[in-house]
Parts: sequence; C-alpha cells; structure tokens
Amino acid sequence: MMRVQCVICDKIEELNDDTLQAKRLRNRPIHTHMCDECHERITERTNERLASGSFRFYRSSRRIEDDF
Repeated sequence: MMRVQCVICDKIEELNDDTLQAKRLRNRPIHTHMCDECHERITERTNERLASGSFRFYRSSRRIEDDF
C-alpha cells in the first residue's frame, strides 16, 4: 500500500500499489494526488461556472470546449 496526501486538503489516503495512479505518482513526481471529495467539489463548481456562461477554458482545444 502506498500512502498519499491530497494537495488541497492534506488528507492522507492509501492507494493500492497496482493501480495506474500509484504508478504515475511513483514514476512522475509532477503528478499530484487529489482525494475524491476535493475532486468532486472542484468538478461541481467548474460545471456551475460553465453553466453561468462567463467561464472559458483558455488552454484547451476547440473540440474539447464543444463537448461541454
């Protein structure tokens, strides 16, 4: 088991060593871990901003924006 810490709320969790996320964290230090609660909260708030109409993605391709 691999112990990881959420970059937002500092919650410590354990990941199974065989998962893809654990492998990414071991091999590429630039990758960070975010707990499920923080990930869901950010997803909900991002969708709210998208629905408001005053939010734009600046670093994405046009195809990705059209999917939203």
